[in-house]
Amino acid sequence: MTLSLRRQPRSRLLVLAGVAVALLGLPGWFATGPLRSASADATPVSQGKPATASSSEGRAYPASAAVDGDTGTRWSSAFSDPQWLQVDLGANTSIGKVVLNWERAYGKAYQIQISSDASQWSTVYSTENSKGGKETLNVSGMARYVRLYGTQRSGGYGYSLWEFQVFGAAGTPATATVGPVTGGPSGTGPVPTTGAATPTPTSTGTGGGGTSQAGWIDAPNPVTNVKPSHEVPPNKGGFHEFQANCSVSRSNLQDDPIVFPGLAGASHMHTFMGNTTTNAASTVDSLSKGQTTCKAKGDLSAYWMPTLYNGDVAVNPEGLMTIYYKTGVYDYRSVRPFPKGLRFVVGNAKNTDADKFLAATEKGFECGDSYENKNIPLSCPTERSVKLNIRYQAPSCWDGLHLDSPDHQSHMAYPIDTHTAAGVVCPDDHPVAVPKLEFKMAWPVNGDMSKVHFASGAGPTFHYDFVNAWDDRTLKAMIDGCIVAARQCDAQGHDGRDDQQPAPYVLNNNYLLP
Repeated sequence: MTLSLRRQPRSRLLVLAGVAVALLGLPGWFATGPLRSASADATPVSQGKPATASSSEGRAYPASAAVDGDTGTRWSSAFSDPQWLQVDLGANTSIGKVVLNWERAYGKAYQIQISSDASQWSTVYSTENSKGGKETLNVSGMARYVRLYGTQRSGGYGYSLWEFQVFGAAGTPATATVGPVTGGPSGTGPVPTTGAATPTPTSTGTGGGGTSQAGWIDAPNPVTNVKPSHEVPPNKGGFHEFQANCSVSRSNLQDDPIVFPGLAGASHMHTFMGNTTTNAASTVDSLSKGQTTCKAKGDLSAYWMPTLYNGDVAVNPEGLMTIYYKTGVYDYRSVRPFPKGLRFVVGNAKNTDADKFLAATEKGFECGDSYENKNIPLSCPTERSVKLNIRYQAPSCWDGLHLDSPDHQSHMAYPIDTHTAAGVVCPDDHPVAVPKLEFKMAWPVNGDMSKVHFASGAGPTFHYDFVNAWDDRTLKAMIDGCIVAARQCDAQGHDGRDDQQPAPYVLNNNYLLP
């Protein structure tokens, strides 16, 4: 029987290792082997610091295990390329060395990258022919974040590290704080230099705010001292919405600037709408310089969702798709614009709870006369007009403080039903009412649907992402003139980039923004 070392209990592995050392009679091995810390003359500045990763093989192999100083624990990724492991040093640090202590599943090709904002990355080391084991890499740079970015695994497993150690440069202080740093596209930005004497929050992800705790992005203009409205509006019926009608802008791209910022090709396949420049390295600034496929030229926001497949063939929505901006609370007068740079993910790419998925939709998956489907139907009528439809609603209550959160959802919340005349209101911890997005997507597939799926998996894994890059005045005009004014609107034409004050126009009680 073949003994698999990889799957043996850790205690047994340690016993086997000790026996091997005794038999070989190599006492010097222990002093330099994997049970010795990477450096005898310094403690890694990375040890015990917050670590995140693109994935984990399971709960027993978290990112934090690679920076805990314990060579009996390890981080192990999913069994796919690319993958990354990132450590936050807490402040910009002069770096002189990185030590990788690989388990048997190592990275054959990888890069060591550094950044001051976890958005713009510079490569300080690169290899395509690693042999694994214990690697000591002499690098140089000033950064708060250090990342291993693996592009090719050594075998069928993932990337696995006993320890990922970052050391400060010899003869320099362990850490130094800096002011804001800007850089070019991912992997090309300049290595920052020391600046201000006190820490200054730096932008991360898609830009637009500063970092507080790991993964939280502070809003530059927070909304405070707000309580959820429990008032009953005078006009209880009618419409309170406008439509962002957008077509596909970029298709079949493995980028996700929210979940995998700066990591081109790291996500499953996505279909993008709205902004024509959206990619893994997108920021609010880069989006503001782009164009849009939306009817309202002031809507430079980025919208994306997992690509739909029929077998191996990607299927994109045809023509304009309706993205509703509605009131999510009963008192529609309390709805205010999204802050620039707000981003969130609606749904869960790993969801397996079909009932939970259905509850967040209007009618579930629809095709022809079939409604309330928890999953993609196995068949649909073959009439030319029949398409697969979904209407999926986003949370519409914001905490007022953050543009993003570690899970890209916790800074947002769904309204709650008070079971009083006030109806649905925002919860106290997310008191700011913002528009409720509702994706209304239609894909040209019907007939045999047995092979139809999303890049993320089955129907309940459908989700979508949003980064607000609307022109501020245009968005405010649409909210005030449509949602707050209790009308239904169709935004089109105006780009908000000149001195003309955007103003809605009435057409049969519908608003058109010229």
